[in-house]
Amino acid sequence: MTRPPTAAQRRVIDAADPVTGRLRGTEAQLTALVKRGLAFRHPRPPHDHFLTPEGHRVRQGITQLPEAAGAASGAGDAPQPTGVFAARVGGEETAAAAGPARRREVHSAWQGLLELRRMTNPGGDVDRPCGWERTHLVRAAALALEAAGHAPAGPEGGGYRVRETPQPEAVAVHEPDGEALRACAATLEGAGWQVSEHREPRTGSRYLLASPRRA
Repeated sequence: MTRPPTAAQRRVIDAADPVTGRLRGTEAQLTALVKRGLAFRHPRPPHDHFLTPEGHRVRQGITQLPEAAGAASGAGDAPQPTGVFAARVGGEETAAAAGPARRREVHSAWQGLLELRRMTNPGGDVDRPCGWERTHLVRAAALALEAAGHAPAGPEGGGYRVRETPQPEAVAVHEPDGEALRACAATLEGAGWQVSEHREPRTGSRYLLASPRRA
């Protein structure tokens, strides 16, 4: 499990603007939060720092949920938990059963991501992915799916799995049920992703390739 934020870092997180997630702190504190994935530096002047979706979850006191950081190669291997909130990419061994608390957590993370889009996309556009999503493709796509109510695969299968691909800015979404796969495609398209359906040459099973839409 990752270490929780230090007391000084926690004070910076707790003092973030409740709407925008804007942070105030020393350069060292803000840099440390960026390195831990809890904050990001806005690319445009004055280069303020804001909470990421994970940072919003820590601010609300949720620091021990499964982490899906670092996608595995191949559809069968799920990332291992490291202790910070992330949407479930499918196949996690330790993921707890879905319930009202989890749904509230995911909904809050999705709202935080929409706010991140509003703050960082030109013109405040919330209909397409932002820079954070482009550097966290698997987690961003999984959050869009889980926030829309799709079920991630358990250790035994049956549900979606989001995985990295060799293609730049593209993830693969696997779902054994054809109707559910098409529903995943519709959700991602509605969340601002470009989606195409493909077939595995060896197994014949269908899967999606999804990339963040730029315009």
